[in-house]
Amino acid sequence: MIPNDISGIWATVAPAVANHLWQSTLFAFVVAALTLALRKNQARVRYWLWLAASLKFLIPFSLLVVIGGTLARPSASSSAQAGFASMVVQEVGQPFGKASAAASVSAATASAPAHAAPGLAHLIPFLLVAAWFCGFALTLLVWFARWRRIARTCQTAAQAPEGRETDILRRVERQIGIRKPINMQISAGLLEPGILGIFKPVLIWPEGLSTSLDDAQIEAILAHELWHVRRRDNLAAFIHMAVEAIFWFHPFVWWLGARLVEERERACDEAVVALGQAPRAYAESILKACEFCVASPLACVSGVTGADLKKRVIRIVTGRPALKLSARRKAVLVLAAFFAVAAPIGFGLAKGKPGQATTAQTPGAPLPSFEVASIKPNRSAGDKMNLLMSPSGRFSANAMSTKTLIEIAYHLPSDDQIVGAPSWVNTEKFDIEAKADDAFVQKMRKMSFDEAGQQMRLMVQSLLADRFNLKARRETQERPVYVLVVAKNGPKLTPTKLPPPGQMGDHPPGPPGHGGSVGEGVRMRPGQLTCMGVATSFLAEVLSRQPELAGRIVIDETGLKGRYDGSLTWTPEFQRGGMAGGPGPAEGPGPGGAASGDGQAAAGMAPDSSGPSLFTALQEQLGLRLKPAKGPVEVLVIDHIEPPSAN
Repeated sequence: MIPNDISGIWATVAPAVANHLWQSTLFAFVVAALTLALRKNQARVRYWLWLAASLKFLIPFSLLVVIGGTLARPSASSSAQAGFASMVVQEVGQPFGKASAAASVSAATASAPAHAAPGLAHLIPFLLVAAWFCGFALTLLVWFARWRRIARTCQTAAQAPEGRETDILRRVERQIGIRKPINMQISAGLLEPGILGIFKPVLIWPEGLSTSLDDAQIEAILAHELWHVRRRDNLAAFIHMAVEAIFWFHPFVWWLGARLVEERERACDEAVVALGQAPRAYAESILKACEFCVASPLACVSGVTGADLKKRVIRIVTGRPALKLSARRKAVLVLAAFFAVAAPIGFGLAKGKPGQATTAQTPGAPLPSFEVASIKPNRSAGDKMNLLMSPSGRFSANAMSTKTLIEIAYHLPSDDQIVGAPSWVNTEKFDIEAKADDAFVQKMRKMSFDEAGQQMRLMVQSLLADRFNLKARRETQERPVYVLVVAKNGPKLTPTKLPPPGQMGDHPPGPPGHGGSVGEGVRMRPGQLTCMGVATSFLAEVLSRQPELAGRIVIDETGLKGRYDGSLTWTPEFQRGGMAGGPGPAEGPGPGGAASGDGQAAAGMAPDSSGPSLFTALQEQLGLRLKPAKGPVEVLVIDHIEPPSAN
């Protein structure tokens, strides 16, 4: 059981981690391009850019997407173009879907029997997590050992007496603008001059170093260290050390750390020279400190000898003054920062499906469930199916296949949107009686029609998870589709007048597949379709169920608003048997909560075979046309399902 649980967690966490790493790496490459363009400008600009790339590893874009999603408001209309654009952005920003991140584990889980012993595939998530933890622990252990070396050196340090060094220190503090005096301690060890601490910095000065330096050289070294304090370099280094510990397996993270140290030392060098220090005397002071001391073993203890010493000395002695940012380059950086924040928020705004109101579900919170539920096998030979959904919270189904139940729960217009299901979900039928508790029913009565329908779907999902042990995931695939457009001579639908949307108690919803608006209904027989007060988006869902379309999803691009009445008659196809592909949640009499279908009886009432095809009838009778195309289709991948447990 534990390996299955680990596999389930892995299937959820792995794609999120993969997407975060991809986004953070791409962001770092963009930063690298910006720093290359700014290579002649001040080092502090490039330093902050590299620090932003480091922070990106700790801040997933998904947080900004969630913020954007909370700002989104449901729209009354739908747009296929907007949905496609949202899908493109999602595929670019999140190329690692759940399937690609955990395909091997999911496939092994789905194909293995429920009682089978865990195989190697089940152990892969555990082994990967264990490897990450070992690397994380080893990184921390190495840093702890280095910190102990620094701590032992500092334990022997004593407060610096008033005199030459402290006088120079106070003078440089005033020059730089540090108001709170820095505590200076003399160390008997050979650790280089450095700043220890983040919020209460202490300057560690090696004993005996001052004897080999003149006042100008001491002042240059102290100015360098005080600029580390002014810039909060130890805090930034500590944050990046956390990034390196968490993402130790990512080589780009360590390369980022080297760039941060290089640019921070160069920024301090530029600041020291800008204070008026002689470049040659400053370079000599750094070289003498290197001869006398050893470098700091931790990046969060800022010293004077960091980065490539040879390059630093050459830049100090021969380098030209760094250029300040021009107005144009400042504008480019501001726009880049704005885009980095605004793009994921904007994606969150566009991510929700237009025209489909949903009830907010707290991430990680349990799905709403029925208070009582009874599931019994149905051995009848007929194709008749009945479905009843009542405002009292009752869900009743007779002779319903598991596949149809999944379609209801996940609002799937086409049978072909279910992938990886075993064959018995099509053939085994069940009688289901379920009822929500009274308290939840009262809550549903206060919801809008769409919200109540969504809650019913969530309860059916909970029923499938509890009794059928269903484990499934959504995935977007590029598939052949049909696009519903207005025919050349214009639409022939009749606008209908409906009362404004009310509450569930006033207008109980039909089956969840209705797409959820008051008065929306469809009556169906093989080759016959009667629409009453439906939106064209819902008509597209109904057409998606017809066998003539061979499982293709229909995308509404008619641009028609409002609701319409209309009827359609054509010569049906029965290749799939039963009632034109089998009864589903979209087949029902409208807002009364019941749906039924009898394929055998209806077959005898089929129109004459000389009638028009569905494609011709749609164009001649409703003034609409189906245009073949390719587009994004959401499918439900079944990782595991089993016959329902006993009552």
